[in-house]
Amino acid sequence: MRTAIAFFAASVILFSSSLAADAPVRARDLGVPFDGTPGPLNAITDVAGVEVGHKTIIKGSGKLKRGKGPVRTGVTAILPRGRTYDPVFAGWHALNGNGEMTGTTWITESGFLEGPVMITNTHSIGVVHDAVIEWQVKNKFYEALPGEPDVFWSLPVVAETWDGDLNDINGFHVTKKDAFDALDDARPGPVAEGNVGGGTGMITHEFKGGIGTASRVIAKDDGAFTIGALVQSNYGVRRTMRIAGVPIGEEIADLLPGNPKTDEQGSIIVVIATDAPLLPHQLRRVAQRASLALGRMGSYASNGSGDIFIAFSTANSKAAYRTANQKVDFVPNDSLGPIFLAAVEATEEAIVNALVAAETMTGINGYTVHELPHDRLQAALKKYGRLGEPQQ
Repeated sequence: MRTAIAFFAASVILFSSSLAADAPVRARDLGVPFDGTPGPLNAITDVAGVEVGHKTIIKGSGKLKRGKGPVRTGVTAILPRGRTYDPVFAGWHALNGNGEMTGTTWITESGFLEGPVMITNTHSIGVVHDAVIEWQVKNKFYEALPGEPDVFWSLPVVAETWDGDLNDINGFHVTKKDAFDALDDARPGPVAEGNVGGGTGMITHEFKGGIGTASRVIAKDDGAFTIGALVQSNYGVRRTMRIAGVPIGEEIADLLPGNPKTDEQGSIIVVIATDAPLLPHQLRRVAQRASLALGRMGSYASNGSGDIFIAFSTANSKAAYRTANQKVDFVPNDSLGPIFLAAVEATEEAIVNALVAAETMTGINGYTVHELPHDRLQAALKKYGRLGEPQQ
């Protein structure tokens, strides 16, 4: 068993890095078989320009004392073009809407995502929302608006999943500074997974969940397209859980956090990025395909689950500029099939990467959620003839 979070009792850990200190174990390292070709990092940051940052907040142990802890939460930031104000075409989809993603009304209306995508816990959306606006003003995003240098308004995209089983969620421990730290931490390169950022206190199929990422590269005649996914995974019941087609919920039916759940609760946020030139209605269709990845994992999107997805394209820079007509490129609808498939594959692998990276955590009132045991996962895959060769 890897180190449980209880080891850090009565201490404060403010982990503010999207880079893991040691090479982490990921699903492919264990021989979990996946289709498709990943990018060099197998992460959303394989899409050029995309940056990811985390702020992880872990404090205290023992009995819940509202406002004091224990605290197991954080913030994750995804910046489509780094610290540059250059809106990207975007689309979004809710598989089941028992959750929240702010700013989506304007995405539907305008077709643009105009800033970062932030992910945190359910009751911290407001403070993170306010922090994003302040951070954009501080970084003088308004100076990038041709024709309106003195006018800046923002409708930030902030999404959530519930971490109240492990975290003092009604203690309101996420601050503006935490959101600033996540944004300032954002960078290209490898992305930390598991118990980090907004995913710190999250649970997936009654194992420890959290942040996961993956990517796919699609070859074409004159180059390639990259599709990357990042998830904050906090959904599912054990009995329906599947990995690579194997009924993991049947093979590992123990290690449950309390009594087995009879229905899905929790949520999952999926962020899909691509450098393929896509229009907003096409990106909405890409976002919809994340639903199929959840189905592969054994989710059925019950009433208690908030499954909300957003997709954006980093192509067509400056398409949102307001002073002149714009010309844009886009992939024809008849060529979208491989992109759809890549979105499904990357999202599925991102969820499994979150499970593999996450470590056992003990939170409020001694509530413990176990990590997915790597050796038993491999044994189950082998039993069904699905264990592949470990890939480094």
